[in-house]
Amino acid sequence: MKKIAVLISGSGSNLEAIINACNSKNIDGTVISVICNDPKAYGIERAKNLNIEVRIINHKEFLTREDFDDELDSYLTQVSPDLIVLAGFMRILGNKITKKFDNKMINLHPSILPLYPGLNTHEKVLQNNDKNHGITIHYVSSELDAGPIIAQGLIEVKTNESKDHLIERIHKIEHILFPEIINEICKGNIGLKNNKVIFKNLNDANGGLIERFYEL
Repeated sequence: MKKIAVLISGSGSNLEAIINACNSKNIDGTVISVICNDPKAYGIERAKNLNIEVRIINHKEFLTREDFDDELDSYLTQVSPDLIVLAGFMRILGNKITKKFDNKMINLHPSILPLYPGLNTHEKVLQNNDKNHGITIHYVSSELDAGPIIAQGLIEVKTNESKDHLIERIHKIEHILFPEIINEICKGNIGLKNNKVIFKNLNDANGGLIERFYEL
């Protein structure tokens, strides 16, 4: 069973989905620690309610990004997870830490990358009248939302859909696909070698990534 550390900055809904999937044996792993950079984030309460250890590393207490990264690096080295999951973690990590953990650190981003890296993805989808919206799960690099892509989940944007409704549907995809991909990584069916995602025993990894369309 693999040891998982989850990094969060906000409400922690994906964190809860991951922990629940571990508890129900749908992930061959266990969350050993939750790390949060915002002491006011609701995800801290979610983790505590589910009896998961929480470490707060407040980025505002560090003079530089490098100092924050060094503290995070030190703690991750201490707990020694097999997989590091960024689930709504809103800090850009530098080259040193991402290189050190490049084959065991993944991120969830709410867009169909390379479209719309960064913030406000839902607004951009609606403003541009995009036909589809979705999520991307990828390995982390020092470049914003640009690491090797593992999987994408897509939905069709409905006519005159509100942002809140679109976000609600995106969250549903996240809570389905993210735990599934984490499980496949824990089982050794997904990995990273020479900056390329490697798939084993998975029939739907076409074109170098897993792509799923959802009707929600």
